[in-house]
Amino acid sequence: MKTIKGPGLFLAQFAGDAAPFNSWDAITKWAADCGYKGVQVPSWDARLIDLKKAATSKAYCDEFAGKARENGVEVTELSTHLQGQLVAVHPAYDEAFDGFAAPEVRGNPKARQAWAVEQVKLALTASKNLGLNAMASFSGALAWPFVYPWPQRPAGLVETAFDELARRWKPILDHAEENGVDVCYEIHPGEDLHDGITYEMFLERTGNHARACMLYDPSHYVLQCLDYLDNIDIYKDRIRMFHVKDAEFNPTGRQGVYGGYQGWVNRAGRFRSLGDGQVDFGAVFSKMAANDFSGWAVVEWECALKHPEDGAREGADFVKHHIIRVTERAFDDFADAGTDDAANRRMLGI
Repeated sequence: MKTIKGPGLFLAQFAGDAAPFNSWDAITKWAADCGYKGVQVPSWDARLIDLKKAATSKAYCDEFAGKARENGVEVTELSTHLQGQLVAVHPAYDEAFDGFAAPEVRGNPKARQAWAVEQVKLALTASKNLGLNAMASFSGALAWPFVYPWPQRPAGLVETAFDELARRWKPILDHAEENGVDVCYEIHPGEDLHDGITYEMFLERTGNHARACMLYDPSHYVLQCLDYLDNIDIYKDRIRMFHVKDAEFNPTGRQGVYGGYQGWVNRAGRFRSLGDGQVDFGAVFSKMAANDFSGWAVVEWECALKHPEDGAREGADFVKHHIIRVTERAFDDFADAGTDDAANRRMLGI
């Protein structure tokens, strides 16, 4: 067994134009002051990282990681959630997602997709330059508008969507293999990879690609009424990244999983700061430890109620107290009888 590393913090929800969230130096000092040992970096945020330079300059990466270490934190992983989303966009979402892209490719879905693919590849190369072995991402979605089977889906529609999704990602996954970096898809509503079955459909179409891995986040499973503990055992060999995020699901006679188009505060299912929701993190961390997960426990703060800076500081302590320092010996070793093969055979009467 291995001891999980952490606590880490995903910086996407904190980066901004005001200090200390507007520069790499300041935000890493702030994260360390909150009690974090690592930070996960949103690769699209130019206030924190120059992605192209990171992909082309090992010296830049050494300086980037060195500044973080000097300030008290390690770089845990890079994230390409926004760029990955743009690898596959159904036309219904063109305008909604256009803002994720560089200004020069907005309004041009073909150019936007090509830009997104290149961005994800740059992040994979940058990950290698930083000495990292995993990168977070979204899969994007072509079939999501048809997630509910009404009207009845035409035969082959979903299969065609997943064929195309795999076709788009296969060259990226091959680039990931060349760089020794896992692509960890966050299994998330709004993506075609939103539960275990859809992940398996994609995985099969990539030829069970070794680099097509998972980012485990129990909060998304709570809101889908999916067994988030069983999921760890099923996909333990593919889970290479871990977001520690809480959620609660409180259905009423008026609304359930779909939320009635309400904002986050008024939804039956909503994300909460760590410890304020319903995820059994004692069981989650136990399973992760038992299954030899050796990556980082990274807090992704999202809460409809609590101030983010309070959530961040509380989250560091929460993870610190949940990480299990795994044992190197069995608790009953004191009673070891010291038997050998011959003794075993005698005990069995053979």
